[in-house]
Amino acid sequence: MAGRDRRGALAPSSSGRRTPEQERWAWSPAWSRPLSDRGTTSRGSSSSSSSSFRSLFRSIGVWFTSLSTTSTSSGARRRRIKEAAPAAVDVIKKPPLPAHAGKPSARGLYGGSGYRNGSGRQQLRPSFQSSVFSMEEILRATTNFSPALKIGQGGFGAVYKGVLPDGTVVAVKRAKMRMQNPHVDVEFRSEVKIMARIEHQSLVRLYGYMECGEERIVVVEYVPNGTLREHLDRCNGRFLDFGTRLDIAIDVAHAVTYLHMYSDHPIIHRDIKSSNILLTDSLRAKVADFGFARLGAGEATHVTTQVKGTAGYLDPEYLKTCQLTDRSDVYSFGVLLVELASARRPIETKREMKERLTARWAMARFIGGSAADVLDPHLARTPAAERALEMLLELAFRCMGPVRQDRPAMSDCCRALWTIRKTYRDMLAADVTPQHSDRPTGDLWRI
Repeated sequence: MAGRDRRGALAPSSSGRRTPEQERWAWSPAWSRPLSDRGTTSRGSSSSSSSSFRSLFRSIGVWFTSLSTTSTSSGARRRRIKEAAPAAVDVIKKPPLPAHAGKPSARGLYGGSGYRNGSGRQQLRPSFQSSVFSMEEILRATTNFSPALKIGQGGFGAVYKGVLPDGTVVAVKRAKMRMQNPHVDVEFRSEVKIMARIEHQSLVRLYGYMECGEERIVVVEYVPNGTLREHLDRCNGRFLDFGTRLDIAIDVAHAVTYLHMYSDHPIIHRDIKSSNILLTDSLRAKVADFGFARLGAGEATHVTTQVKGTAGYLDPEYLKTCQLTDRSDVYSFGVLLVELASARRPIETKREMKERLTARWAMARFIGGSAADVLDPHLARTPAAERALEMLLELAFRCMGPVRQDRPAMSDCCRALWTIRKTYRDMLAADVTPQHSDRPTGDLWRI
């Protein structure tokens, strides 16, 4: 592929022959090769490698420095407002109400003859004309926003569990008031516009929305098993074994690949993180929360826009230049991979300083030959897990490269993760020690 053509093979050893380790990686694109040969390289190349490591260390720490900065100047604020104003107009035009008289359909975005009608047919492409709910329908679905039905609280607002008249269970996201979040209109319209364009089994589905007075409500698919972050914190009772974590990583990679390459127009999520990954009863992952999502640049190399995202997951290059590309999602995905492996949050404020930035700490352990220390202590240290962990960290650190051109595309991440999962399963099958897993069986190759 292109990555293989641009980059040469690994340099042979001083004897003129490649070592087995070098031979194994010679065919690989540059981003997938080992960060170091750890004992197979000369001192000169080791010095060059160390310089590369220092650059990557610095890039991981850039956003941490930004956490201590004071509020922006009035001039910068005016520039952001000036930029946001045309964006608010361009983000979405409110779709017209349905042509028929009477109340809007309670079936929402997937309403109409194609939505679970008598013949069981389901519409694959949503009809934007039938996507508007009334306040009466929302109140009925959520029992007047009953506190007992509240299932979450995020930056956008509160989330309630609701039931539509046809029995469909949904999640109702009620936005904060403008005085609490002055950007609520932009985020609301961005989310509706982006979600109306997408259809993928690893992305949360949009059913509809409501815009009335100060109320901004988005009705989406209900995913019953909580967030990935809750499971990594062991809040949901069901433990995620290493194989399940690889499956989740692959689901997320498939979803983001779809956004970047296969949607009607390239979409950059801008907020890939564990609390935006929802899990089904069978522990399949679905990516949610498109409030920060942005249409990609198309033929251009990047989109210049104000920085949005979550501290710990932000691409340092985007943070410095305000130039957004799909590789910014790749950086966030790299942080997510380290999070899956270690179960630690990207920023661990209660730990000592050298372990506070999880990605930097994990890289230091990996380079020092102690990658096993990064593994979640609740996971068994089997040879299969340790080998898969090393490969996963290799991929994660490539994703977090300081220069966006050096990061793999999400489609490359998918292929790398398939290889990691196959290696893990093959080693488990070869191990005489029985492996116990509560992971339900099923189709593990969904795209």
